[in-house]
Amino acid sequence: MAESDDERLAAEQRARVLIDRQLVASGWAVQDRNALNLFVPQRGIAVREVIMKPGHGRVDYLLYVDKAVVGVIEAKPMGTPLSGVEWQSAMYATGLPEEVRRKTLNPEGRLPFVFEASGTEAHFTNGFDPAPRARRIFAFPRPETLAATVRAATENPDEAPTWRGKVRTLPSLDPAPLRPAQVDAINGIEQSLVEQRFGRSLVQMATGAGKTYTAVTEAYRLLKWGGFKRILFLVDRNNLADQTMGEFQNYRTPDDGRRFTELYNVTKLARGGMPDSTKVAISTIQRVFKAIKNEDVPEGDDQGLDEFRPDEPVTVSYNPELPPETFDLVIVDEAHRSIYGVWRGVLEYFDAHIVGLTATPGKQTFGFFQQNLVSEYTYPQSVADGVNVDFDIFRIKTEITANGSTIEAGTYVPTVDRSTREQKLIRLDTDLDYTPGQLDRAVTSKHQIRLVLETFRDRLFTEIFPGRHTVPKTLIFAKDDNHAEEIVQTVREVFGKGNDFAAKITYSAKDPKGHLKAFRTSPAMRIAVTVDMIATGTDVKPLECVMFMRDVRSGQY
Repeated sequence: MAESDDERLAAEQRARVLIDRQLVASGWAVQDRNALNLFVPQRGIAVREVIMKPGHGRVDYLLYVDKAVVGVIEAKPMGTPLSGVEWQSAMYATGLPEEVRRKTLNPEGRLPFVFEASGTEAHFTNGFDPAPRARRIFAFPRPETLAATVRAATENPDEAPTWRGKVRTLPSLDPAPLRPAQVDAINGIEQSLVEQRFGRSLVQMATGAGKTYTAVTEAYRLLKWGGFKRILFLVDRNNLADQTMGEFQNYRTPDDGRRFTELYNVTKLARGGMPDSTKVAISTIQRVFKAIKNEDVPEGDDQGLDEFRPDEPVTVSYNPELPPETFDLVIVDEAHRSIYGVWRGVLEYFDAHIVGLTATPGKQTFGFFQQNLVSEYTYPQSVADGVNVDFDIFRIKTEITANGSTIEAGTYVPTVDRSTREQKLIRLDTDLDYTPGQLDRAVTSKHQIRLVLETFRDRLFTEIFPGRHTVPKTLIFAKDDNHAEEIVQTVREVFGKGNDFAAKITYSAKDPKGHLKAFRTSPAMRIAVTVDMIATGTDVKPLECVMFMRDVRSGQY
């Protein structure tokens, strides 16, 4: 059934109500054309229903910044495909009446900023970009954001005023301090930036091949020569933020040898507005979500926040203190799976190019980056190049890990309250059958844990590391914190060693950062047990052996 004129008009009016609210939220004053007042406190004014020169109709919104006309907004009912109306907004951008044209930056040319909006969707074309192309944005830019672009264009007319233009003239990359795979990754990212390819670039690089160093090198180049104002660096877990901070602090610039942090301020993301001095903000996506919601962002390792994985996709709302144009680049380092599902709204909030760094991209990852794989360096390639060492797999199987088991009725078994660790003996009234998946979660078999660790001890110097006499630095992955507790105690008993030989490094452990430092540097600590705190990307150079006492879902193993 065809939509009537009244229904169409009502739909347009509803869209304009939403657009008005969005403009006001972004710092614009919204006025009727008959009540135009350029001397209001706001730097930006959106004027409704301005009549253009003959043949060009009536523009829905005419945008002023600092009393000069800079752009137009074409409003459409919700659900309208906006790409199909770009011709209309372009017509308005070149159809100014004479009395308005005198107030433009370029009276003879097209207005630089063109928007199409429906209240639920907005597209933006920046005329200062090379080959201007519409892109979807979360919210209208603040007036001061457009003013900064205009100022850059007028003060330096011979230079590109936006990063999309500046990246076309980046200096050649010095390959001397880089591996070939890192050079390929940087060149691939920059070519993708030049071509404005999908707004996203994916780098696949084997763990240990130097992804973070590659990202820091790219960040330096884009901040110094590429016109990028600010970069968000996302890490998978909060304890990796300190490690990443160290990478930036230790990075020596290739031109004058100064440290990155001597030139640019690098900090962790916090609540509130982003200081102009901050050039790189490091955060987990959970903390970014908190910041956008204007909630307190806790400092330090906060297990509850790092472990927060919502069941449904999160939704974000506009925050004037952290607007979408806050970052020009978002680097996603070692963040897999759910970041492109439930957290997708956080990534798409920012009007920024997104670079993903991962060793093992999955279908969701490729889908989010629209198959734009700009460089690929696999683990076998890194081994062949001598960047990484190869690995051998030693499997220890037990009957109950393969098939589960049964505890007969009438047996007295100890139970542990997971919150209080209080132990009680109970008598089973019926047989208790448990599956391998329930082992060390619903049911703990201390004998099975001991058997696995005794087998590891007995084969360590004959089959696993033949000829060795010192236990190699070993990291054991447990299923949960209680499982980790059992493993640590059993390791000490099986090897006949004291507390300094093995330690649990989880968020609930006392001084987890201190334990992690000791694991890296202490000759005495040989075995660490973790759940998730020591994850992909954590740098422990002396580590030689990784033991999984839980299921592994990686295609490499």
